Amino acid sequence: MKKIILRFESKQSNFKELVQEAFNKDILDYLVSKNTFSDFKDIERVNLFSKDPNTSVEYIIADNFEKLRELVDKNKFSRRNIGFYKELKSKDDEKAIIELSRSKQVDFIIVSAKDWKIIPFENIIAEMHQTDTELIAEVDNIKEAELMMKILETGVDGILFTPKSANDIIELKNLISTTFRIELTNAKVINIETIPEAERVCVDTTSLLKIGEGLLVGSTATGFSLVHSETFETQFVASRPFRVNAGDVSAYVLVPDEDHEKEYRTKYLSELKGGDKVLAVNNKGEARIVSVGRVKIETRPMLRFELEVTIGEKKIPLSCICQNAETICLVGADGNAISVVEIKISDEILVHLGPGSTHFGTPIKETIIEK
Repeated sequence: MKKIILRFESKQSNFKELVQEAFNKDILDYLVSKNTFSDFKDIERVNLFSKDPNTSVEYIIADNFEKLRELVDKNKFSRRNIGFYKELKSKDDEKAIIELSRSKQVDFIIVSAKDWKIIPFENIIAEMHQTDTELIAEVDNIKEAELMMKILETGVDGILFTPKSANDIIELKNLISTTFRIELTNAKVINIETIPEAERVCVDTTSLLKIGEGLLVGSTATGFSLVHSETFETQFVASRPFRVNAGDVSAYVLVPDEDHEKEYRTKYLSELKGGDKVLAVNNKGEARIVSVGRVKIETRPMLRFELEVTIGEKKIPLSCICQNAETICLVGADGNAISVVEIKISDEILVHLGPGSTHFGTPIKETIIEK
């Protein structure tokens, strides 16, 4: 898990709101000053960082080598974790950071790079991944945070960020919460119909999808079938592990909620385009956010599956439409992919029960009947 350190060295007008939101999102690493230390000192579960050696925090930070030498000498008695803050302006600064990471004098290094960012951090990450020293990048905004976490795939160990609003904290938390769980249940196939011709949508993601992973797609917002990615190779068709042949143009697909109030919202498959985000979900219900590289819409023969989920005495009808082809798979109740041409009435497949009613993709409490 990537570390998020929020800078609370000063009190702005919404200071209490920001701290409360941080607690709500279970972000508990804070950089404090002499002026803000008292607001956190009695809270047991927080981890406090400070550049002031006179504050009794667990993590103390030096911002020059003279202070670092003093802290290293004193630390033989105080037993605090020592960090170093360095603004990177030149190649010499980069070399100094790498050498310090190898010296075993510090537990972490916070690096601020105002101009050059990607290349220096690539170099530092490549060198520091073999050491025990954590690399923390100071960032100015959410986009920078996302970039730092993904450089060279490994990314930095954490980020230092000064939030300006509660939304900053929510978006930041969502960056490190790349996976979450969506509940899946079994649905029985009660009818299968042939659609001679329809427009179907292929979603090509910028990620490699795994066996058992696909998109949740449904004809109504009541429920969504797990449509498997094209990760399998056959004698006639090569594997396309980035692709989900998702369904017809009118179908809903689950995408991340833009306002981050809920885990997801819906979009029509026909609305998707390159650059959008979708939720890739596996047969255990583990979901992650992936980007769309492109969308292909073509005319193909289709199959319409009528499904039914039984909860107690209640039966909930669902449906999904898939291209009629051997390479298109849903996911069976056993978690294995099953080709749509092999599915029979009374078979069971994995689905997610949705909110039922949506308005422009957002769940609402309103009576809407979809058949």
